[in-house]
Amino acid sequence: MHSLQFTAESSSNGIVERDFTVGDVPGVLWSPASGGDHAPLVLMGHGGGNHKKHPAMSGRAWRLVTGCGFHVAVIDAPGHGDRPRTAHDEAEIAELFRARAAGEPEGPIVVRYNAHLAERAVPEYLATLDALQELAEIGADGPVGYWGINMGTAIGIPFVAAEPRITAAVFGQHWPDVLARKAQQITIPIEFDLQWDDEHISRDEGLALFDAFASKEKSLHVNSGKHKELPRFEVDSAVRFFARHLGGAVPSPA
Repeated sequence: MHSLQFTAESSSNGIVERDFTVGDVPGVLWSPASGGDHAPLVLMGHGGGNHKKHPAMSGRAWRLVTGCGFHVAVIDAPGHGDRPRTAHDEAEIAELFRARAAGEPEGPIVVRYNAHLAERAVPEYLATLDALQELAEIGADGPVGYWGINMGTAIGIPFVAAEPRITAAVFGQHWPDVLARKAQQITIPIEFDLQWDDEHISRDEGLALFDAFASKEKSLHVNSGKHKELPRFEVDSAVRFFARHLGGAVPSPA
């Protein structure tokens, strides 16, 4: 078991940002500058090709910390951010770029590669959650959420299926191929995002993954637009969802 080691700290606009490592996995923890003792924790998963401090991650964290008083943490996925790529990573990425240039479907490659990344990342998320809950300001008894879209869903669904400490989760925009079976094991409240005109993931595929969740409370958020056109107002909805289920304040839209 690896302990959490803080490697850098900064503070701005009421938020403390701390870089950390758990073993050799780098991450970042955003917390309220004051009043955050034993506040709920939201773990997030970033998208493919991005990293733990991508603007989508820092922006969502800012909303959860300032609007709800939560702690928020993200780790770099294998082969992303500050982590080196393996030969397998390089080969899969090259194949993805080849298919994209040739106009071939990307889905089979992404599904295969993301499943490989999830096998490596799920134990890392489990270890990170263990380490974060050892911090005095978080503790082991508070509610925990998970928020991940695209590759964050590919990693998040098997993670949430394996982790009973997760109270609520936001997923979306992924193929059901290897995830539907894991989704059937998830019964917590779910919010799910789907783009109706996604050029990579068909409507039937997106709906099949949503339908697979065994949750009694699950909300499907469908918007027109292509894969990368998820409306920013869905962040507002996700923040309200976590505030409702994890016990924070309900923030006004930014």
